[in-house]
Amino acid sequence: MTQRVLDDYKTAPIDERLRAMLAYLKKTTLDPDSLTADDARALRKENISNDAAVEALYVCFLFNVYDRLADTLGWEVPPAAFIRRHAPMMLKHGYK
Repeated sequence: MTQRVLDDYKTAPIDERLRAMLAYLKKTTLDPDSLTADDARALRKENISNDAAVEALYVCFLFNVYDRLADTLGWEVPPAAFIRRHAPMMLKHGYK
């Protein structure tokens, strides 16, 4: 399911509320200057609360900042073997 959403959220078999939110977040990320009140109204039309929209925008904002920092500073994702080896410790103790 995740791959289908990543491939094309517009045609993936997902709830219409999620589809509307993904469209809003995509526009927020790629074309923020074009956002209007109509975009927010489209969320309300799908019964998405203001609180839910704000929470999704916070997550979107953080991922956008992290992506830009990663690109700017050259961060790389560790190899899968490293992640598998260290994931249990990180889950148990957190990121310190």
